[in-house]
Amino acid sequence: MSLSIEGKTAIVTGAANGLGLAIARHFAMKGANVMFADMDESRLAKECTAAREEDSKMRYFAGDLRERLTLANLLSATIDAFDRVDILVNGSRQLVWSDPLDVQDDSMDAALGQNLMPALRLSQIVAKRMIKQAEGQDGGQAGAIINITSIASRRTHRDLLGYSVSCAALDQMTRSLAVALAPHRIRVNGLAFGSVMSASLKELLKATPDYRKEIEAHTPMGRIAAPTEIAEAVQFLASDGSGFMTGQIMTLDGGRTLLDPVAAPVH
Repeated sequence: MSLSIEGKTAIVTGAANGLGLAIARHFAMKGANVMFADMDESRLAKECTAAREEDSKMRYFAGDLRERLTLANLLSATIDAFDRVDILVNGSRQLVWSDPLDVQDDSMDAALGQNLMPALRLSQIVAKRMIKQAEGQDGGQAGAIINITSIASRRTHRDLLGYSVSCAALDQMTRSLAVALAPHRIRVNGLAFGSVMSASLKELLKATPDYRKEIEAHTPMGRIAAPTEIAEAVQFLASDGSGFMTGQIMTLDGGRTLLDPVAAPVH
């Protein structure tokens, strides 16, 4: 079983910080050509410019991924830099807090517009490119698409209605695209994570130290995941090692979804 992604070309969205950045860095370290994509140009430049002087495998693209033209330009920039695209990691996401009872709350629109639609539209145009690249080739993988989602799609939090629904929609989109693209030898899988020590979680734990104990108490493995653990799982989904796997939502949560989140017993 080969987990190698060396020499392949990947687009990673949400790559200016957090999990997207960890995945993009990991892919570059493993020998892939990587296009770091995000809205935050200053952070992208900071992460990529110095490294690019030593490593021609890294490029970055900044733009609003909610815009169709931006997505088309992202794909064009990737082809211009590396001639092809083999892997797409839809890692751009936003944690949107909401009040389910507020009829004026627009968080659902924001969550779907940020977490679902860019992933769908980019997957569609990248898949077309992958199909074109594979013309005349017999057998083998034509491409891999990985959607970064969350266990929020299966767990209920009162103030995360929009985020939870967008993650659930992303899970179903993963399954639907997997069926549609399987005849073209393009695999589509998702990775749902629990608590990961991202930059945002670090800040939250500084402000509320007791929150760490709460997370660990609700996680059978008793700890928070490192971003590198997520990146390594994404590498598996992108590699030939998962060559007969498609339409699946792989979960990395330390066992958190195995527990009943309701503390009070049911009578």
